[in-house]
Amino acid sequence: MLKNVAVALLDGAHPFELGVVCEVFGMDRSDEGLPVYDFAVVSADGPTLTTHVPGFTMGTPHGLERLESADLIAVPAGNEYVVRDYPRPLLDALVRAVDRGARVLSVCSGVFVLGAAGLLDGRRCAAHWLHVEELSRRYPRAKVEPDVLYVDDDPVITSAGTAAGIDACLHLVRKEQGPEVANRIARRMVVPPHRDGGQAQYIERPLPAAPCDTVGEVLAWMDQHLAEEMTVEQLAARALMSPRTFARRFQQETGTTPYRWILRQRVLLAQRLLEATDETVDAIASRTGFGSAAALRHQFLRAMGITPNAYRRTFRGPAAA
Repeated sequence: MLKNVAVALLDGAHPFELGVVCEVFGMDRSDEGLPVYDFAVVSADGPTLTTHVPGFTMGTPHGLERLESADLIAVPAGNEYVVRDYPRPLLDALVRAVDRGARVLSVCSGVFVLGAAGLLDGRRCAAHWLHVEELSRRYPRAKVEPDVLYVDDDPVITSAGTAAGIDACLHLVRKEQGPEVANRIARRMVVPPHRDGGQAQYIERPLPAAPCDTVGEVLAWMDQHLAEEMTVEQLAARALMSPRTFARRFQQETGTTPYRWILRQRVLLAQRLLEATDETVDAIASRTGFGSAAALRHQFLRAMGITPNAYRRTFRGPAAA
C-alpha cells in the first residue's frame, strides 16, 4: 500500500516539477476523506538547493536517510540533469529502494537519474521528446518509448514533460487507491482525471531529412501530393530508378520506408488541419490521402493514441469538435 512518499532533489531542481509531486502526494485532503501520505522532500546535495529560477532557493532538513522508509521515491526534473553526474549515495539509495519493493517515479529529465542508477536497463521508459535521443545514447539498454506520456514498468514509472508527470502520479494513485480517489484528487487540481500513458506527446516530429539529394526531389513531390495515391513503382519511376533500388535508397536516406514516411506526413498534416481549421474529419481524410474518416481515425489513433475529434477538442475546445 502506498503510504510513504519521498521526493529526491538535486541542485538545480525545477520547482514546477517538484510542485507536481507535492500537489498529488503532499497535500492534506483528509477533510475530504482522501488519503494522507507521509510526505517529505529530501536533498541529495546539501541543506540548501538552488533552482533553475534565478534567486529561488529551497531548503529541507531531510537527507538521504529518509529514502530508506519510502514506498515511493519521486525524482523531478532539474537543470543540467541531462548531462551532470549524480551522487553515488543517491543512486545506491534508489537501487536499494527498488530491491526492497518500493517504487521510483521520474518527471521529465529526472529519468536520467534513474538511468544512472541502472534502473532503466532492460525496462521500458518514457522521456520528454527533447531528451529521447540523448537518453537512448547514454543508456542504450533502456527501452525508450519516444512518444508516450508515461510508462509504468513496475516498479519504475517514468513520465515525459511536466504535465505528463501529473498523469503518471494520478495513474499510480489510481493503481493503488482506486479510480475514485484519483478522480477526486484530479478534480481538486482541475486536471483531466485520466490520460492513458500510451497517448502521444503533442509534438510535431517530422522524420529526419535526407542527408543527400538522391531522393530529395521525390520527397518534396510526395510532401506536396499527400492526397494522391502513391506506389513504390510510381515513386521509383519519378526518381528514374528501379523499385528495388529506390526502396533501398529511400531507407538509407530517410531511415524509414516510403509507406511509413507517407503515413507519418499524412498524420502530421491531419494534426495541423485539426488544430487550425473547422473542416470535417471526412474533408480532412480526403485532403490527407486517407480517403475515408474511418481510415483517418484508425491511423491517427494508431500514431497518436487519441482520436481526431479528441485531438481537436484538446487544442480548440469542445465546441470545435
